[in-house]
Amino acid sequence: MSSNLSESEEYRTFRSSIPCKKIFIDEDTSKIWKLYDAGPKTVLTPLVCLPPASGNADIFFRQVVYLSALGYRVIALDYPVYWTVDDFCNGLRKLVDYLNLNQIHVFGCGLGGFLAMKFAERTRTKQYVLSIILCNTFTDTTVFKLQHMSAMMWTLPSFILKRFILNRFSAGYTDVEQADALDFVVEKLSDLSQKDLASRLKLHYSGEYVRYPQQLQNTPVTLMDVFDDYTYPQGVKEGTYKCFPLSKQALLKSGGHFPYLSRSSEVNLHLRLHLRQFQGAEAAEVCKGVECS
Repeated sequence: MSSNLSESEEYRTFRSSIPCKKIFIDEDTSKIWKLYDAGPKTVLTPLVCLPPASGNADIFFRQVVYLSALGYRVIALDYPVYWTVDDFCNGLRKLVDYLNLNQIHVFGCGLGGFLAMKFAERTRTKQYVLSIILCNTFTDTTVFKLQHMSAMMWTLPSFILKRFILNRFSAGYTDVEQADALDFVVEKLSDLSQKDLASRLKLHYSGEYVRYPQQLQNTPVTLMDVFDDYTYPQGVKEGTYKCFPLSKQALLKSGGHFPYLSRSSEVNLHLRLHLRQFQGAEAAEVCKGVECS
């Protein structure tokens, strides 16, 4: 059964107007990057959106549509099967080079946020990452209970892997927008293959952590925080704040696990506020001909 969001006119317009591109950048042709690239292609410092383990590029459709209409370039990504953080970082670096981008702003959520930080850490000498916005994410995978199972993920069937993901979502009270967002994400899980799910969970429970947060202190960071519900324990959340004590805070009273879907207007506002600090320099082209106040 389709979710309310996937049946909405808003989502249908997104899918009909912005094509999903497939890009091969590895020698292994089974590794396919899928992306929605909207906004002026002259902008070489776009906002790149990385989804959590439970999502795909579609979950950012409200950011892609809204921000691209204002003149921003937004790229929402589905990454292929990578079994290690190193391989993912090498793949994303190749993709950025393939698209001829100068640098990127990264909006990372859940696992996507962790991978954004690791990519910034691994490419800090060449400064691929201009800034980072983090939402419901973590800096250390060693705190998760399933870390001991990471090496076994590739052997497990899809329904068990999906159960690992769905068990993280609370069954408590949510408003209609949060319920619709969760239904949409659960529906989109069916688009992820067994290898997709296994590799994402392998990365999620990899035992990796952000090793040199002090080397990222010159990278502008915004931490997007939701108060009503949180995917990870409080200690995990506090660890992210400790890594980035100079970060700006984008506080949402509510929004649940997927505020970019359930509170998209607030999230989009915070994304604009974050990007606005670059309009006089690297992101100047983003605001050409557009009122950015």
